[in-house]
Amino acid sequence: MQLRQTLPGLTALWLLSTAAGAWAHHSFVGQFDPAKLVKMSGTVTELKWTNPHAFFYMDVEDSDGSVANWALELGSPNTLIRYRWARDTLKIGDSVTVEGYLARDGSNLANAKTVTFPDGRVVNAGSSSELSSTR
Repeated sequence: MQLRQTLPGLTALWLLSTAAGAWAHHSFVGQFDPAKLVKMSGTVTELKWTNPHAFFYMDVEDSDGSVANWALELGSPNTLIRYRWARDTLKIGDSVTVEGYLARDGSNLANAKTVTFPDGRVVNAGSSSELSSTR
């Protein structure tokens, strides 16, 4: 009898918790402009290995000398691991160059396509831009 009373509540709780993750995820073209490819260089200030996307942040100096902090979206941690990333591939203080796609809303956000290190090594950032044509 108690199970019959508890089951609907547990089912509703499960549905709400799984829907939140799906709602938080976005399509590439909904947030980023595939026509606005940008290249920027800066210093890594923060790293976040989270789902559904990992992020890193870097300070980028503008042409007028002011510094802006940019958020760079990467692929999921699972995708990055398949591209031979590790949690320490990027470190706070690293100087890198990123090629990626600007956010549609004009914020300091970009979807990283590649990350280039000072030694010339270029790593794929697991961008979802390649998947956008199938969505």
